[in-house]
Amino acid sequence: MTYLEITIVGPPVSHQSKNKSKLLAWKNEVRSAAATEWQRNPPLKVPLQVIVAYYHEGPEIRLDNDNFVKPIQDALNQLIYEDDRQLTDTIIRKTSIDTAIVARGKSAVLLAAFAHGEPFVHIVVRDAPSHANPVG
Repeated sequence: MTYLEITIVGPPVSHQSKNKSKLLAWKNEVRSAAATEWQRNPPLKVPLQVIVAYYHEGPEIRLDNDNFVKPIQDALNQLIYEDDRQLTDTIIRKTSIDTAIVARGKSAVLLAAFAHGEPFVHIVVRDAPSHANPVG
């Protein structure tokens, strides 16, 4: 089940950023967007998967996956989920916004962000997949 799906226009901010006010503003922007969708529901208590995709300008970017997802996970902590230890799976993707995509079956939230035409971050929180089968 998908619990949250949001997009935020603009680039993410790295956990390693030396500009701490910019990092705090980014976390607050993520948390505010999530809170608007979440509408005061209590935090989840189940194992979860977080999917974060950054649709950026140009063919590639210099931003480490773990450094740009950490502030997002922190922003959702104690709002969407009680504790980030509940996150058993994280998928991180960086893709040029100019890459051709298959639109059929995609969410209205994601398609609306593409229609806007600006780089954006797409965040999904859903039930963790079964771990009955090992990876590999």
